[in-house]
Amino acid sequence: MAKRVYFAFHYQDVIDFRANVVRNHNGLSSSQEAGYFDGSIWETAKTTSDLALKRMINSELVGTSVTAVLVGSQTHARRWVRYEIMKSLEKGNSLIAIHINSISGKDKLAKSLGPNPFANLGLVIADDGVTARPTEWKNDKWVYYNDLNAFKVPKQPAARCGKNLPLTTWLPIYDWVASDGYKNFQTWIS
Repeated sequence: MAKRVYFAFHYQDVIDFRANVVRNHNGLSSSQEAGYFDGSIWETAKTTSDLALKRMINSELVGTSVTAVLVGSQTHARRWVRYEIMKSLEKGNSLIAIHINSISGKDKLAKSLGPNPFANLGLVIADDGVTARPTEWKNDKWVYYNDLNAFKVPKQPAARCGKNLPLTTWLPIYDWVASDGYKNFQTWIS
């Protein structure tokens, strides 16, 4: 069965052509033929309200089962990418991150890999092991994430309860070029 994939990215990476290499990598005319559906949204005008942006992201996540975070130089610092990640977790989507700076941009050059956004986001697992409160790394310390409240997670082992754990504890990151994304993307989202 085809997976519906939501792509989270910093819009600069679309301008530089890197994000679309991944999003359109199969060359097929229909995303259904590719085995996944593109459920992503394009960054909207700065005049849009926070609530409108959250609603738009939430509606685009409906019907998706996987979120692929395309990691460029500044992806980790983008508020709305952070929201897309946390909302995907709350929804129960599988998440992966893919470094895209190794892809040649419109300038025909690759860049150094950007920071892993999963390292800057975390969850405090409650004592019950099934509730988590989202956190983020801000000003050199972990703080509670303000755009979402606590939510249910799959049962966690007792050793994780009462602790703040970065999302890297659970979630993988790949490099599109080094990990041969053209061949392996379908496996990554399985």
